[in-house]
Amino acid sequence: MMTTALSPEHSGDETPKVKDYSPTSYITHSNFEFCGYSLKIARTLSASLGVSAYVWEAGIALCRYFEKEKISFAGKKVIELGSGTGIVGILAALLGGNVTITDKPTILEQIKNNVSTNIPPACRHRLKVRPLTWGQDHTNFPTDYDFILGSDIVYSLVSQPSLIETLRHLSNQGATIYLSSEFRTGNGSLPFHEVLLPDYFNCQVVDRLMGKDITVYKMTKISTDPADGL
Repeated sequence: MMTTALSPEHSGDETPKVKDYSPTSYITHSNFEFCGYSLKIARTLSASLGVSAYVWEAGIALCRYFEKEKISFAGKKVIELGSGTGIVGILAALLGGNVTITDKPTILEQIKNNVSTNIPPACRHRLKVRPLTWGQDHTNFPTDYDFILGSDIVYSLVSQPSLIETLRHLSNQGATIYLSSEFRTGNGSLPFHEVLLPDYFNCQVVDRLMGKDITVYKMTKISTDPADGL
C-alpha cells in the first residue's frame, strides 16, 4: 500500500529525519512506497530551492495513479518536467522507463542525490538528470518521447505560455502526457487545463484525489496534419 501523504512539510510515513542543519538550510528524509518499491526521498529545505524542496501531493497522486493502473514504462522513452525531488521520474525509471528528469539548474543536485539513493547501479544508465528551463532551452531536447510527466508544475500564470511551448515541442502524435495538478486560488491552474491546453491537446481526466483539489490528466497532442482527418 502506498504511504499517505501529509502536508508538504511532512510527506511520508514518518516524522522527517533531519540529516544536516545550518542557519540557511537542512535536509530531511521521507519514505514512500509505490508499486512494490520503497523510496527514500531527501529534501533540501532552503531559500534557494523554494517550492522544489517539497514532495507535493500532486506528485504523490501521480505515483499512486501509476500504481493503481499498473502502468509500465518498460522500454519507453520518458521525460519529467519540473521534477523537484525526482520522485515521479525515479518511480518511472524503476518501472522500466528510459527517463530524463529535468528541472532548473539549481535543483539538479537534490534530484541526483535521490537518484543515487533509489536507483540501483545496474539501472542508472536508463536515467539522466538534465537542466531544462521552459521556453528557453526546450529545443535542446528531442521530440520522440513516449511519455511526458509533470506534477504540480502549473503554479504560475507567467510560466504557462512557456510550459505550453515546451509541451508542444517535446510531444509527438504518439506521446502520452500525464499532468497531475492541484487547483489553487489565483494560480490559474484550472483554466490552464480546461481552456488553454485543449487548444493543443486532447485532454482527459483519469483520476482525482478524494478530498483534495488534485486532478490527474491524460493528454495527447492534437494532430495538425490535414491528412489525419481524412
